[in-house]
Amino acid sequence: MRKKLAAGNWKMNGTTASLAEVDALLAAHPAPKCEILLCPPATLVSAMAARIGEGPIHTGGQDCHAEPSGAHTGDIAAGMLVDAGASHVIVGHSERRQDHHETDADIRAKASAATDAGLVAVICCGESDDQRVAGQTLDVIGTQLAGSIPDTATATNTVVAYEPIWAIGTGKVPTLEQIGEVHDFIRKILIERFGAETGDNISILYGGSVKPGNAAEIFDVANVDGALVGGASLKAADFSGIISALETA
Repeated sequence: MRKKLAAGNWKMNGTTASLAEVDALLAAHPAPKCEILLCPPATLVSAMAARIGEGPIHTGGQDCHAEPSGAHTGDIAAGMLVDAGASHVIVGHSERRQDHHETDADIRAKASAATDAGLVAVICCGESDDQRVAGQTLDVIGTQLAGSIPDTATATNTVVAYEPIWAIGTGKVPTLEQIGEVHDFIRKILIERFGAETGDNISILYGGSVKPGNAAEIFDVANVDGALVGGASLKAADFSGIISALETA
């Protein structure tokens, strides 16, 4: 049975004071019926993991380098995230693809490094508005998946997150039919490549302007196993509503 995962990406937001939101989230969901993941800035990974302890929330990184160590100023190795208490790491987010010109090959190498270190790799894919309008969505997603997911992917070390670029932080949300079309396509690709046992059990998250008010209907869509949430994960009150919707999906 596929795991249901509510993942929060804090992006470049948060200081030590922000960890109070983690306390509030723990109080609201002491025994959640789904997995919860928070990916704070690198400066907070260790402190967040220590704050949570053996609690029900996982801590993750927002990126990692493909190499285990070396002369890479400002970068963080997957093993360093493990050492800081992380269990997951996001790779291939559209903001990394765009701002840092990361290629599918770069992301594949990072995902391999992450799983080799014992992390779960949350591998992102998504099309731009121009690509959506041009009818290229499935071609783009298929190319990204083929290039970004390592051959060693399994249902326990890999999560796929579909985030249409045009819906991230814009308030625009694809129709349920559009979300379903892409998630069904991703499932088909995963099964064709890895076989039914693995491909049907890799969790697929949706991300892009997910809020407490629309989460339940999104989670009702086939092959949507959770969400990768940006802004709404910064406040426990907002993220809690999304978690509750996933728990009852």
